[in-house]
Amino acid sequence: MRRITQAIVINERDNVATVLQGLSAGTEVSVEFQGRVQKIKLLSAIPLGHKFALKDMEPGDTIMKYGEPIGYSTGKIARGERIHVHNVGSQPRGDLR
Repeated sequence: MRRITQAIVINERDNVATVLQGLSAGTEVSVEFQGRVQKIKLLSAIPLGHKFALKDMEPGDTIMKYGEPIGYSTGKIARGERIHVHNVGSQPRGDLR
């Protein structure tokens, strides 16, 4: 039986994955991250094309997608939580750590 990929990690430096179909809270997703396949339980619904955290993040942590910083966490973000405008801020590119 062929398994359909539900989410992808675009670059090895990324700390988010992008879903390839809308997924419900509680769905367990397998993604290749840091050289191995990891199963992550989604804590919230993730719409098609949106992101979820691959690891726990603290306020001020850099959000990485495409191997590049795309913003920073504005509060604690748990592994499997949706990443979107409600928990991501932006700042001048040189200030991202």
